[in-house]
This record gives sequence, C-alpha cells and structure tokens, in this order.
Amino acid sequence: MNEPVQDAIRNRRSIREFTGEPVAADLLRRIVTAGIWAPSGLNNQPWRFVIVRDREIREQLARQTTSAPVILAAPALIVVYLDTRVMYNAVKDHQSAGACMQNMLLTAEELGLGAVWLGQILQNKDQVNAILQLENTYDLMAVLALGHPLHRNQRSQRKPLADFILKEIGGNQE
Repeated sequence: MNEPVQDAIRNRRSIREFTGEPVAADLLRRIVTAGIWAPSGLNNQPWRFVIVRDREIREQLARQTTSAPVILAAPALIVVYLDTRVMYNAVKDHQSAGACMQNMLLTAEELGLGAVWLGQILQNKDQVNAILQLENTYDLMAVLALGHPLHRNQRSQRKPLADFILKEIGGNQE
C-alpha cells in the first residue's frame, strides 16, 4: 500500500547541513501553503511568516541564537509567527502553530528538501522582530531553516508504542 504521509513522517529528519544551492521561491511558497492548511481553533489561521533568503539578514538572525551555524548554512529561512491580534486562546493557537510547522517540515521532506525547526532563538524574540522590522503584535514561534540537504545520514528511533499508551478504555483491544 502506498502511504506517502506515513513515509514522510518516518523519513523526515532534522537537517542542519545544506549544499548552499538556493531554494526556489515556488518551493518556499508551497511549504508555507502547507503550513496554512494546518487546523486552527475557530479557523482563525493566526500564523504569519517571513521568508528570508537575504544573506545579511540571515547573518543578523544568526547572532541571536546558538544555532548560528545552521542559520548561516541554510539558504532559506521561514520565520513563523502568531498574530496576537487574531488569537483567541493561547494554548489552542500555540498548538496550531506547532501543527503548521509540522505541515511545513513534512512538505519540505516531500519536496526533497531538508529542514530543521529552531526554537532557541525565541529567547531573543524582540531582537528578531527588530531585525525583521515587525511590531511586537507578532509573536515569534520558531525559525525553520531550509535547503538542499548536504547528506541524509541522520538516524532516529522511537521507543515502543506501549511505552506511550497509558490506558485503552473500551472498544476491541486486539
């Protein structure tokens, strides 16, 4: 059976090393489009994005995080925000941002690109907004670094499913 979603979920890895080849604008737009199709409470779609390919801006952003080598190596960044003016519930809106970013990571995988979700930069969100000339009504969620993978030798494993299920209540428990 063909299971492209399951394949993308299982094959996706955090890619931190890139070839330096530019990422086409249409691919970046496809990735963002996948993000905006994530679920959101009341369908408020609170996400906003800044696409960064400019080297000077990437250098400025790199100075805001311990992930500087990744940001400098990535030919493209998608900076993910929540627009606080359209948020209605902080928990639900933050959850929707996570779903949005997962959609984008899976789409990057599907397109043959590499990507990584960078969060440490959140400690300097005010400086990031200043660099990108955004007002503080935009709340930084993460930076996705994207590019053509230098290699795909990353490995990962997961604990057994039984380690995660606390209980099964009702139904046919085969």
